[in-house]
Amino acid sequence: MVLVVDDDSAMRDALTNLFLSVGLRVEVFGSAPELLRSSLPNVVSCLVLDIRLPGVTGLDFQAELAEAGIHIPIIFMTGHGDIPMSVQAMKAGAVDFLTKPFRHHEMLHAVNRALAADRKRRAEQKTISGLRVLYESLTAREREVFVLVTAGLVNKRIATELGVSEITVKVHRTQVTRKMRTRSLADLVRIADALGIRRDTLQRT
Repeated sequence: MVLVVDDDSAMRDALTNLFLSVGLRVEVFGSAPELLRSSLPNVVSCLVLDIRLPGVTGLDFQAELAEAGIHIPIIFMTGHGDIPMSVQAMKAGAVDFLTKPFRHHEMLHAVNRALAADRKRRAEQKTISGLRVLYESLTAREREVFVLVTAGLVNKRIATELGVSEITVKVHRTQVTRKMRTRSLADLVRIADALGIRRDTLQRT
């Protein structure tokens, strides 16, 4: 799905025809508020956004989306582009910045890159969500063991820290490995990194 926001109806029509011609779904909007009033599709998508919009600039709208936790890839287009705007847009995460008039293949290339980026983001998000569910299935003690194991502590040291026997630590560690569906310490460490779980999170787990 490609979402287009441009106050120029002729540009909206041209982009609609372009994207439909290559089999892409498209929705068009004349302003940023109009887009926000709609329900954003929960599918792989990107936003083609005019830099100069009535009421709010494209850059301001980009910041508004980020603040709202909406991470749709953005392609900016403008007839008044300059280097500072381009740099600001790219630093804020824009996929591309196209100056009007642009060639059809330039827009399609940018859209394909943006859709690929969103597809990757959604896959990673799904993986993280699955790992979070597995982590939440651990008991409070198992989470403590998980945190200390992935911090590099050996079983004997973990036992001392938690005030339990080394045998108990081994039992919990086996349970952690089974519930997290891992085969090695390296797998557990990668999961901890992905979830942002470090030893300083122990008091919050």
